[in-house]
Amino acid sequence: MASTDTSAMPTLVVRLERERARSLVRAAFPRRRWKIISTRSAEELESVFRRVLVDAALIDLGTPDEDVWKAAAFAAEFPSAPFFGILPLRPSDTPAVARCAGLGFIDFIVDGIDDNAARDLVLPHAFSTRFRQALGEPPQSLGLTTQLQRTAWEAVVAHSGRPVTTTALAKVVGLSREHLSRNFARPGAPNLKRVIDLVRLVAAAELAKNPGHDIRDIARILDFASSSHLAVTAQRIFGTRPASLARLRTTDLLDRFAQGRTRSRT
Repeated sequence: MASTDTSAMPTLVVRLERERARSLVRAAFPRRRWKIISTRSAEELESVFRRVLVDAALIDLGTPDEDVWKAAAFAAEFPSAPFFGILPLRPSDTPAVARCAGLGFIDFIVDGIDDNAARDLVLPHAFSTRFRQALGEPPQSLGLTTQLQRTAWEAVVAHSGRPVTTTALAKVVGLSREHLSRNFARPGAPNLKRVIDLVRLVAAAELAKNPGHDIRDIARILDFASSSHLAVTAQRIFGTRPASLARLRTTDLLDRFAQGRTRSRT
């Protein structure tokens, strides 16, 4: 069971020029299921990446100009979010497709052809989708074996590193906050607050691999009080500094966490 909290909805940032592209996005990505952030320039698009956890980016290539190409170039700066191009795919669009492929675009949405398939093209590659797949099963080293623990774990992971409170999780599992915290932290298992921090920092490690992000950006995106707060949390959960997160695999981070860092005061 996953959280239905809107804070867990995937975020799509778009740079659209044509009404045809806007209509496609409105139909394929309804706002009741997606957070759509529209930008009018490459500068705005970059600003979104520095303050929001972006799941995917869509760039309208129907009438590309210098600013559109500047926006498209951010695919190499923020690879954690897949970039997709929207275009009519005329013969004259071939150079644009080749250029975007070189920039690291994942795929292209052809308006008039892929309208009904656009969501299915984007969703499997979205940051939150890949994050849930990577952490879908609680690692055995955490000892989360009960149904309550697994349900709570899934709800935390569904936020993909976005902030989530124990109160919100309690609503998902249908218990009081105190009951959830007490029953989650059975002997041999981590307590819930530590698990929340663990998942946030796994997301931080993925964002740290983006050339375009620095530690201040990551702290802002994941709603840490400051970069210092992020650093203190990384030291407490993994015994490492934030600068080291980019080079550590998720399995490395989980192993570090399991080595005596699973418990905290509730």
